[in-house]
Amino acid sequence: MPEVLSIDIGGSHVKLRVSSNAERRMFESGPSLTAQEMADGVKRIASDWRYERVSIGLPAPIVANKPLHDPVNLGQGWVEFDYDEDFGVPVKLINDAAMQAVGSYSGGRMLFLGLGTGLGSCLIADHAVLPMELAHLPYRKGQSFEDYVGIRGLKKLGQKRWRKHVVAMVNLFVAALIPDEVVLGGGNSERLKITELPPACRLGENANAFEGGFRLWRSEWEKAVPVYE
Repeated sequence: MPEVLSIDIGGSHVKLRVSSNAERRMFESGPSLTAQEMADGVKRIASDWRYERVSIGLPAPIVANKPLHDPVNLGQGWVEFDYDEDFGVPVKLINDAAMQAVGSYSGGRMLFLGLGTGLGSCLIADHAVLPMELAHLPYRKGQSFEDYVGIRGLKKLGQKRWRKHVVAMVNLFVAALIPDEVVLGGGNSERLKITELPPACRLGENANAFEGGFRLWRSEWEKAVPVYE
């Protein structure tokens, strides 16, 4: 297997790890972070690491290995950026929630919901990765699911009421998508009480995003995110 650099880009930090080393490194991101600044920051703090492939989890919809638009919570320049050229090795881009979902997958039909700055979502069925944009669907009082279960909802509602809306959201999506299990990941999933979660629902780990990046280059996941020449 090639050495893989896995990069998990969030609204507050860019986190990275290589497949042969358990050490994790990071630097701050934020609403003004551009694609070039991300790449420069990664190469700066990973200058002593050697890698042959790169996986990038980006908070934006990805089609044909490119973002459809700039991430909502980051800066500009992500769509036209030449990732392969800049890193000098083949690069696979995937939605950040999908990358953590791949790392969390254990079989069957799994729905992943990422509770972080916003709401990430992905469905995996027999290694077929189906990134979804459930965050901005209408939920209550003219507001979206993300407005209630993202960071804005957490700050506005408080932790106890926020948890109730997370459970209500899970129940709605389970009824609509009929998964075998639901994995709740993202930084705010740690605020949930396991005893309050619906059946067939488990908590993921943020470290699974790195594992997802490594898995993308394995044969069973080749169709998930192909490399486009």
